[in-house]
Amino acid sequence: MSYYIDLEKISIDNYRKKLETGYLPPSRMILKERLDERFGYFKSLGIKNIHELLKVLEKKDTLSDLQKADCFSMDYLAILLRELNSLLPKPNRIKDFPGISQETIVKLENIGIKNTLKLYDRVIDPEARKKLEQEAGIDDAIAMELTKLTDLSRIRWVGTTFARILYELGVDTVEKMTQSDPVDLHARVNQFIKGKNIYKGQIGLNDIRILVDVAKDIPLDIKY
Repeated sequence: MSYYIDLEKISIDNYRKKLETGYLPPSRMILKERLDERFGYFKSLGIKNIHELLKVLEKKDTLSDLQKADCFSMDYLAILLRELNSLLPKPNRIKDFPGISQETIVKLENIGIKNTLKLYDRVIDPEARKKLEQEAGIDDAIAMELTKLTDLSRIRWVGTTFARILYELGVDTVEKMTQSDPVDLHARVNQFIKGKNIYKGQIGLNDIRILVDVAKDIPLDIKY
């Protein structure tokens, strides 16, 4: 069980299909171009999965060699690397979540827990949560709240404020996110944002579709 998606389990062919059929931000639409040619080239290099592709793109000398191929440009490779890195989102800091008391933050920091990655193994199942409650001195309601905020934080682009919004709307686990209708969730999110005056603008429907889509890649390891 891991906080992150296991990139070794996503083959080059499966990832190509995800790029072809999935939603992408406008700035990353270049990734949908010349898919067969570009991913065929990756396969010709012996790259079998996304973990291996990420390692190749992270090496400057290999990246320089790839640019010599007719099917690649520096822009494409840079955007692909950015997209792959986004599969492993930075953990959210506990102290940044709206609604978490300073007392709880201090109690968690006292036992070495400052972010959702550190918290993950401590909330993975009821037994782990019970131990956390006893060690940190928090009650079961707070432990469950932290569990769900941690779960939501595993979704790409879900920061502390948006995790709180989803939590308050009852879309409080990765599984519930995957089952959400993007159109309905889009309306509910923006109504909540407007009512609470959280952001000046609105969340786009395409952004919600992307979040629902990427949530489907996350293993449902947390036991409730």
